[in-house]
Amino acid sequence: QVQLVESGGGLVQPGGSLRVSCAASGFRMDYYAIGWFRQAPGKEREGVSCFNSRDGRTYYADSVKGRFTISRDNAKNAVYLQMNSLKPDDTGVYYCAIRPYYCSLDPHEYADWGQGSQVTVSS
Repeated sequence: QVQLVESGGGLVQPGGSLRVSCAASGFRMDYYAIGWFRQAPGKEREGVSCFNSRDGRTYYADSVKGRFTISRDNAKNAVYLQMNSLKPDDTGVYYCAIRPYYCSLDPHEYADWGQGSQVTVSS
Protein backbone atom coordinates (compact mmCIF):
# COMPACT_ATOMS: atom_id res chain seq x y z
CA GLN A 1 0.00 0.00 0.00
CA VAL A 2 1.41 3.36 -1.04
CA GLN A 3 2.06 5.77 1.80
CA LEU A 4 3.45 9.29 1.54
CA VAL A 5 3.95 11.32 4.69
CA GLU A 6 5.08 14.95 4.57
CA SER A 7 6.79 16.72 7.45
CA GLY A 8 8.95 19.74 8.15
CA GLY A 9 6.58 22.58 7.44
CA GLY A 10 6.22 25.55 9.72
CA LEU A 11 6.35 29.31 10.04
CA VAL A 12 9.33 31.14 8.60
CA GLN A 13 10.13 34.79 7.93
CA PRO A 14 10.55 36.10 4.38
CA GLY A 15 14.05 35.35 3.15
CA GLY A 16 14.34 32.33 5.40
CA SER A 17 14.75 28.64 4.62
CA LEU A 18 12.81 25.49 5.31
CA ARG A 19 13.06 21.86 4.26
CA VAL A 20 10.02 19.67 3.83
CA SER A 21 10.36 15.91 3.71
CA CYS A 22 8.31 13.16 2.11
CA ALA A 23 8.67 9.70 3.63
CA ALA A 24 7.63 7.03 1.15
CA SER A 25 6.65 3.40 1.63
CA GLY A 26 4.76 0.64 -0.13
CA PHE A 27 6.38 1.03 -3.52
CA ARG A 28 9.76 1.02 -5.19
CA MET A 29 10.92 4.59 -5.68
CA ASP A 30 13.07 3.72 -8.69
CA TYR A 31 9.96 3.23 -10.79
CA TYR A 32 8.26 6.49 -9.93
CA ALA A 33 8.56 10.20 -10.36
CA ILE A 34 8.06 12.13 -7.13
CA GLY A 35 6.53 15.56 -7.31
CA TRP A 36 6.06 18.40 -4.87
CA PHE A 37 2.96 20.54 -5.12
CA ARG A 38 1.46 23.35 -3.10
CA GLN A 39 -1.93 24.85 -2.58
CA ALA A 40 -2.61 28.28 -1.18
CA PRO A 41 -6.01 29.22 0.26
CA GLY A 42 -8.50 29.91 -2.52
CA LYS A 43 -6.08 28.82 -5.22
CA GLU A 44 -5.64 25.69 -7.29
CA ARG A 45 -2.96 23.17 -6.46
CA GLU A 46 0.19 23.87 -8.47
CA GLY A 47 3.31 21.92 -9.31
CA VAL A 48 6.51 23.07 -7.64
CA SER A 49 9.16 20.47 -8.43
CA CYS A 50 9.65 16.89 -9.57
CA PHE A 51 12.35 14.24 -9.34
CA ASN A 52 12.53 11.79 -12.24
CA SER A 53 13.70 8.48 -10.83
CA ARG A 54 14.65 7.00 -14.19
CA ASP A 55 17.37 9.50 -15.00
CA GLY A 56 17.74 11.65 -11.93
CA ARG A 57 16.55 14.78 -13.69
CA THR A 58 14.85 17.48 -11.70
CA TYR A 59 12.19 19.96 -12.75
CA TYR A 60 11.04 23.21 -11.21
CA ALA A 61 8.27 25.70 -11.66
CA ASP A 62 9.58 29.05 -12.89
CA SER A 63 8.45 30.69 -9.66
CA VAL A 64 10.86 28.61 -7.56
CA LYS A 65 13.83 28.08 -9.88
CA GLY A 66 17.08 29.01 -8.21
CA ARG A 67 15.49 28.99 -4.75
CA PHE A 68 14.17 25.44 -4.26
CA THR A 69 16.07 22.17 -4.60
CA ILE A 70 14.55 18.70 -4.75
CA SER A 71 16.58 15.67 -3.72
CA ARG A 72 16.10 11.99 -2.98
CA ASP A 73 17.61 9.71 -0.36
CA ASN A 74 17.28 6.11 -1.53
CA ALA A 75 18.48 4.65 1.75
CA LYS A 76 15.75 6.45 3.66
CA ASN A 77 13.07 6.20 0.98
CA ALA A 78 12.60 9.92 1.25
CA VAL A 79 12.37 12.96 -0.98
CA TYR A 80 13.18 16.44 0.22
CA LEU A 81 12.40 19.95 -0.91
CA GLN A 82 14.90 22.51 0.32
CA MET A 83 13.36 25.96 0.12
CA ASN A 84 15.54 29.05 0.36
CA SER A 85 14.85 32.76 0.01
CA LEU A 86 11.24 32.12 0.88
CA LYS A 87 8.59 34.65 -0.04
CA PRO A 88 5.07 35.19 1.30
CA ASP A 89 3.77 33.85 -2.04
CA ASP A 90 5.35 30.49 -1.16
CA THR A 91 2.80 30.05 1.61
CA GLY A 92 0.57 27.02 1.26
CA VAL A 93 0.09 23.37 2.03
CA TYR A 94 2.89 21.37 0.45
CA TYR A 95 2.13 17.89 -0.84
CA CYS A 96 4.24 15.13 -2.30
CA ALA A 97 2.80 12.75 -4.87
CA ILE A 98 3.95 9.98 -7.18
CA ARG A 99 3.31 8.88 -10.75
CA PRO A 100 4.93 6.12 -12.80
CA TYR A 101 8.36 6.91 -14.21
CA TYR A 102 8.14 10.36 -15.77
CA CYS A 103 7.83 13.77 -14.22
CA SER A 104 4.98 16.17 -14.67
CA LEU A 105 4.11 19.38 -12.86
CA ASP A 106 0.42 18.86 -13.58
CA PRO A 107 -1.24 17.67 -10.37
CA HIS A 108 -4.01 15.95 -12.35
CA GLU A 109 -1.47 13.38 -13.54
CA TYR A 110 -0.83 12.10 -10.02
CA ALA A 111 -2.97 9.55 -8.21
CA ASP A 112 -1.22 9.00 -4.88
CA TRP A 113 -0.80 11.89 -2.45
CA GLY A 114 0.37 12.60 1.05
CA GLN A 115 -1.68 14.53 3.58
CA GLY A 116 0.30 17.75 3.20
CA SER A 117 2.42 19.99 5.39
CA GLN A 118 1.68 23.66 6.03
CA VAL A 119 4.33 26.21 5.13
CA THR A 120 3.71 29.81 6.14
CA VAL A 121 6.04 32.62 5.14
CA SER A 122 5.26 35.71 7.12
CA SER A 123 6.91 38.36 9.22
